[in-house]
Amino acid sequence: MERKHAIVMGGSMAGLLAARVLSDHYEQVTLIERDPFPAQPQQRRGVPQGRHTHGLLASGRGVLERLFPGITGALVKSGAHFGDIVADSRWFFEGACLARVPTDLKGLLLTRPMLEGAVRERVLAIPNITRRDSTAVEGLVASDGANRVAGVRVGTQTLAADLIVDATGRGSRTPQWLEAMGYEKPREETVQIALGYTTRFFRRRTTDLEGDTAVIIPSTPHGKRGGVMLAQEGDRWTVTLFSHFGNYAPEDLPGFIEFARNLPAPFIHEVLQHAEPLGDAASTRFPASIRRRYEKLQRFPEGYLVFGDAMCSFNPIYGQGMSVAALEAVELEKSLSVNDRDLAKTFFRRAAKVVDIPWSIAVGNDLRMPEAVGPRTAGVRFVNWYMSKLHKAAHSDPVPALAFHRVGNLLAAPPSVMHPRVAVRVLWRNLRRSATAPQPQEAMRQSATS
Repeated sequence: MERKHAIVMGGSMAGLLAARVLSDHYEQVTLIERDPFPAQPQQRRGVPQGRHTHGLLASGRGVLERLFPGITGALVKSGAHFGDIVADSRWFFEGACLARVPTDLKGLLLTRPMLEGAVRERVLAIPNITRRDSTAVEGLVASDGANRVAGVRVGTQTLAADLIVDATGRGSRTPQWLEAMGYEKPREETVQIALGYTTRFFRRRTTDLEGDTAVIIPSTPHGKRGGVMLAQEGDRWTVTLFSHFGNYAPEDLPGFIEFARNLPAPFIHEVLQHAEPLGDAASTRFPASIRRRYEKLQRFPEGYLVFGDAMCSFNPIYGQGMSVAALEAVELEKSLSVNDRDLAKTFFRRAAKVVDIPWSIAVGNDLRMPEAVGPRTAGVRFVNWYMSKLHKAAHSDPVPALAFHRVGNLLAAPPSVMHPRVAVRVLWRNLRRSATAPQPQEAMRQSATS
């Protein structure tokens, strides 16, 4: 396959990262985006998630630094927070915070417009990348008896390319376009989670949380409410409060603060009681996580790939989407460095291994809720039971805590939390908890006298 021209559809984070990688392998790369690119970092209509809380996991930050050397320092200079995801944060699970120790898990806390603006500026400065914003792709152009995608239709114009990448996000039309070309749609895996979340910004004081920069309070199967509060540029907190299956956080300030009061942990509410609100609230609904199994297709046209949320869109509360796109960019680089034969098959196989980790984390945890609709295998039930025990052990033991954080940051595979070195400590800590817990009669007596 010739490598003269590549087209990327979609100019959000996934599309920008794909274009950056392709610029090293193609003479010319065209980045097509439906929205106009703003001159300054600001919210775009096509990125509704941009109004909500964002952070970059250690894995994603590492990839960005490799693709754009010096970007971490530049963002920190502009106000982003760079720090230890474990030592500087409060992760509240199973009734208490996980153990905190210094680690090498360094992440970035900043708004989505700030991060996307910095990446976009660097991508568009690459000489062989051409921008075509305010442009909508209306369909694909096939050739060679529909065995290849040879271009895209833009209005009355056809743009030819040797490779086209769909990075248009969750609303990707690739399944319909494939079907129109005589191919099967990819099999979809769906987990209904009925998530709703509301975000507000507040002024951040240096005394808040004794200097900690993040609070993560996941929802529980019974309460179904959770919240995230992260430090952002401009001395601000971004606070996202969420719920599953109704009773969503309201946008009005008193209702928002009252919702925070009923979270499983008090940290967010303690700050919001005295914080200065900034701007208006934003709310979004996310009905289901969806994974399209392109790696399972027996036939797929040459000259075409699917990338980012167009392949898999999962619960955004876990904050893994941008890091997943960054890791997929690494796999795209590896796939292009081998050869062009069966590029789609090679890339989809590699990308599926990237997606497996965050998908298993998000879906497994979401399926703890009885109302969630999705396949509950014996394996999922066992993992959820084990993770509950691991979190309890991690309240006082940094070994299971770090094992959990490395998986959460997409730096280790989920089975690593069951390594004997970790599992023994999980077992031991839980046995000790059981041994030291008051017996029923003693617990009743303590309750009566308290």
